[in-house]
Amino acid sequence: VSYHLRLLRGGGLVTATHSSFDGRDSYYHLDLDRCAEALADTGAALHPALRQDATPPIPPVGQQRSLRLRIAVLFVCTGNSARSPIAEALLRHHTAGRVTVTSAGSRPKPRLHPNTVRVLREAFGIDIADRSPQHLDTLASHRFDHVITLCDKAREACPEFGHHPQRLHWSIPDPATAGDTDQASYPAFQHTAADLDTRVRHLLPVLASTHR
Repeated sequence: VSYHLRLLRGGGLVTATHSSFDGRDSYYHLDLDRCAEALADTGAALHPALRQDATPPIPPVGQQRSLRLRIAVLFVCTGNSARSPIAEALLRHHTAGRVTVTSAGSRPKPRLHPNTVRVLREAFGIDIADRSPQHLDTLASHRFDHVITLCDKAREACPEFGHHPQRLHWSIPDPATAGDTDQASYPAFQHTAADLDTRVRHLLPVLASTHR
């Protein structure tokens, strides 16, 4: 396994990080867009008829209609002020509200980080300025189909929910810790938002195929 992971890392398809919580675990990140491009190039190399558009697999409108409000997705990070509200807003945006999506934190901040509001507004035209962080405990009785943790500490603290939701973990660094000022940390927020947008877009066909 280590040998093949080294080859994937060398090819730029996989990156690795240690847990920001306690350093025990290693998380391997698959560059989904890079993999999509590589697969498309492989098909084209085999035969011209196999050439495909390397655009990330966003379901067509007809398929997105299968994403009904019966699908409930929860994004979790520690403060619910940066990563999880960005992911929540992006999934709601890409599904035009067809999915019930929310976010919460294990130790929520008093308010959203200013750069969370800024990056969503500037990069995607989404306004969540009136939103406030909420605690995971307020959702204990809710039913979710998917629970996605976004930071390593939240992965350890996230409780078990009833009805056995599918659990995913996206290990994403906290952009708020990237600089001493809001202006200094803004590039990290731009990177985080772009990363989450890619992950959310690749999540769409998974939701569509497992909830028909």
